[in-house]
Amino acid sequence: MNNQVVDRSWKQDVLGEGFEQLELPLPDNAVATLVRYTAATQPDPDPVALDADVLYVHGWSDYFFQQKLARFWHRNGARFYALDLHNYGRSLRPGNTPGFVTDLRHYDADLAAALTAMERGPERPLILLGHSTGGLILSWWVHRHPGVASVLILNSPWLEFQGAELGRRAISPLVQLRARRHPLAPLPLQDPGIYSRSLSSEFGGQWTYNKSWRPYRGFPVTSAFLNAVFQAQDAVDAGFSIDVPVLTMLSTRDYLQPRWTETATEADVALNVDVVAHRALSLGQNVTVLRISKAVHDIFLSPAPVRKSAYRQMERWLGGYLSHRD
Repeated sequence: MNNQVVDRSWKQDVLGEGFEQLELPLPDNAVATLVRYTAATQPDPDPVALDADVLYVHGWSDYFFQQKLARFWHRNGARFYALDLHNYGRSLRPGNTPGFVTDLRHYDADLAAALTAMERGPERPLILLGHSTGGLILSWWVHRHPGVASVLILNSPWLEFQGAELGRRAISPLVQLRARRHPLAPLPLQDPGIYSRSLSSEFGGQWTYNKSWRPYRGFPVTSAFLNAVFQAQDAVDAGFSIDVPVLTMLSTRDYLQPRWTETATEADVALNVDVVAHRALSLGQNVTVLRISKAVHDIFLSPAPVRKSAYRQMERWLGGYLSHRD
C-alpha cells in the first residue's frame, strides 16, 4: 500500500455547515475518517439521548451522508459521530481496492481509533448504530467487547446471507478457497442498480450523494470481502452474547428481483428480511425486532412518512432502555 498522508486535525467536511471530519491513522498505513456534527442549536426539551455519544457505521459500497440522521441525534441531546471505514468513502485513497477486507475484525482498529478521537467520558452512554454490513461489524465487535456500549441499534443488518443459512453453508467453502487463492478477484455478482434507482435524485429519488463513494451498481464484490462476511455470519449463527439491549430495525418486506418495479421504493432490495429477523434473535438475550412498513434497505433513507415513523419508534425504544440502564 502506498504511504498515506494523514491530516491529524478536524476540518470542514463535504456535508457543509456543522459537519467536520478527522482522518484516523491505522495500522498498515491505512486511514479511516471520523465525521462529527456540531450545531449551534439546542436539543429538544427532555431529549431521550441526553449526554450520549452516537457512533454510526455504514454498509457495503457506502459512506456517511445522512445529514438528517445526524440532526435527529443532535435534537435528542447526543453527540453524533459517523465513521467511514478504511477503503470506503472519505477514506478511499489512490491504489485502494474499495471495500477490501479479509476479516471484519480488522475494523477493530477503525473503531478503536474512532472511540479514542471522540474523547468520551466514562459517564457518557455509548450508542452504536450500524447499517447493513456495518450492523454485522458492530454486532461482532460488541459481542467481543462487553461493557463498552450502552445499546446497539441495527438498521437492516446483514446478519445472514440472502439465500439463508443453507445457501451460505453451501457456497462458503468455494468462496473461502477463492479468497485464499485470488482475494482481489471480483465475484460474478452484479448489482443491477435497483437500490440506487430507488434513492438517487438522478432517477427521481430524494437523495444526492457522491457516486465515486457510492456507485450506482456498487463496488465489485471481491472473494476476500464475501469470505469475511461469511465468517462473521457463521459467528452470528453460532450465537452471540451481547450484553446490552439490541434494537434490530427491518422493513416488513423485501424485493430481491433483478428487474425494476415501483415495489423497490417501499421494500428492502438487499436482504431477506424474514431470515434476518430470525437471525437477530441469536445476538443476545435482550433483542427487539422492529418491522417498519414500506421501509427501504436503509430505513433512514425511506420516504419521509416512513422515516418519521422509524425515528418515533426508535425514540420510544431508547426511552425504555437508555434511561433504565443497570
